Amino acid sequence: MAEVTSEMIKQLRDKTQAGMMDCKKALTETGGDMEKAVEFLRKKGLASADKQMGREVTEGIVTSYIHSNMKLGVLLELKCATDFVARNEGFQELGREIAMHVAAAAPLYKSVEDVPAEVVEKEKEIYREQMANSGKPENVIEKIVDGKLQKFYSEVCLLEQEFIKDNSVKIRDLIKEKISTFGENIEVGKFSRFQIGM
Repeated sequence: MAEVTSEMIKQLRDKTQAGMMDCKKALTETGGDMEKAVEFLRKKGLASADKQMGREVTEGIVTSYIHSNMKLGVLLELKCATDFVARNEGFQELGREIAMHVAAAAPLYKSVEDVPAEVVEKEKEIYREQMANSGKPENVIEKIVDGKLQKFYSEVCLLEQEFIKDNSVKIRDLIKEKISTFGENIEVGKFSRFQIGM
């Protein structure tokens, strides 16, 4: 079992942005194994992130992304609970990353809840029509319709989209990870995507 040194604690803190005492505890619990300590902190953090979600967010930033051809841009509001976090470089970087994602992936809505009921019904109608002559039983058709609807959400809802820089992570997971890092709720507010010629 490796002795936990202040250098190891500093290294883990730099990697994870977790507090010094949390880093020390994680290294002690995992016998000084850096990778296991990172995992330990992530599990602990994601559990606390669930508690933070839903808390009021009254601070934040408005950030932007302008594509290199100057014909595509995004304005995005990223909210948090304290001014301290709003001024943090990691929080601001998250805002820029999500704005760049919006530019590339062009979501129409923030979340599933934001999709108007009539849009959802129209999509379901289209999927049912596609399956009309398939000969499949009604309950099977409904399952297929649900599956297609989930795929639709993953294409048009920002929080359900796969992050363009890492498609193993959805935008909602990216935000949740930062909630665990900063220890307070983070939410995307409004966003607007502007494109010349569209």
